[in-house]
Amino acid sequence: MNEVQHIEVNEYHDHIKSLLEEGYEMMMDLTAVDWFRKKEPRFEVVINLLSLSKNLRKTIKVQVPDENLTIPSITDIYPGANFYEREVFDMFGIVFENHPELTRILMPDDWIGHPLRKDYGSGRIPVQFKNAPSVD
Repeated sequence: MNEVQHIEVNEYHDHIKSLLEEGYEMMMDLTAVDWFRKKEPRFEVVINLLSLSKNLRKTIKVQVPDENLTIPSITDIYPGANFYEREVFDMFGIVFENHPELTRILMPDDWIGHPLRKDYGSGRIPVQFKNAPSVD
């Protein structure tokens, strides 16, 4: 059974800590969703937890306000969250407060923008195929 909980940013860290104490010993995944033009606030952080001892799963969803794309880091609770949080920071621009080393993980350090945002340009590069008519 998978229970889904929606919580506020200011409750996030304490709530995740209490879930570890309840027996959710494994963080399976942490990602973000860009609800561009569908929902406000636009961004949502999604965490999937697993209790091996109780054979239960829990999904936590946290809406991150557009005016302050900041949420507490949970690396002190689940050290494995480190790279997931760095990926969300790199791809969506959501900042994780108190993260031990919040730097880009997939894109070059000097990259401008966040590629998984739905308003990010597709970066199309024109390709000329051999023997194809010229497109001018």
